[in-house]
Amino acid sequence: MPLYEYTCEEDGSSLTLLRTMGAADDPVNDPEGKGRFFKRTQSTFQVDTAKRTGSTSSMGPGCACGHGGCGH
Repeated sequence: MPLYEYTCEEDGSSLTLLRTMGAADDPVNDPEGKGRFFKRTQSTFQVDTAKRTGSTSSMGPGCACGHGGCGH
């Protein structure tokens, strides 16, 4: 199951929950019982694209064509 980030629309507090993909956009009740409403926010993450021995991927950062960072 993936982790999803949620932010309170009222005070900006945030929390991270482990949820199924099907429940990712479902509303989140305040775990502290304060009546706040948390909405899913866009998460950011980093992917390591460095080549490793045995890697089958030739795509570089920002390249979706499969030619390894060619700028297409």
